[in-house]
Amino acid sequence: MSPRKLTSFPLAASLLAVAACVGEGTGLDANGEPLGTVPPPGPPATATLSGDVQPIFTANCALSGCHAGANPTLGLNLSSGLAFQNIVDVPSIESPLLRVRPLRPDSSYLVHKVQGTQLSVGGSGGRMPPIGGDLTQAEIDLIRAWITDGAEDN
Repeated sequence: MSPRKLTSFPLAASLLAVAACVGEGTGLDANGEPLGTVPPPGPPATATLSGDVQPIFTANCALSGCHAGANPTLGLNLSSGLAFQNIVDVPSIESPLLRVRPLRPDSSYLVHKVQGTQLSVGGSGGRMPPIGGDLTQAEIDLIRAWITDGAEDN
């Protein structure tokens, strides 16, 4: 056998072995990634008050008889244009925590109220919102992201 054939045979055999392990491509998405292994999308890289958090407040909290109007519950008005001044660096009435402590969602009473963990931080009352059902985890994650990003008036 010639030296050329001796080196060609192992190379060809190696290529065939690798090709056999590749599979037929089922179970892959359009980008060739395995199906079901992509993590679900999380909150945006930068959450904003106006674009992410205020819509949650407007739909669930800033309602008549709750946290809106001339006499909002506990003086906490979460209406558009008023929420920021009423929550950021403002002491909570129910807990020793601030309502929102920028950069620190776990030290923000608002987060504990929507998660239902307010009693563990010296708070009182029930989980918010009391009507319409609990916020979704995605909504809570947006609020947490906004606080983590500095709780800016943006």
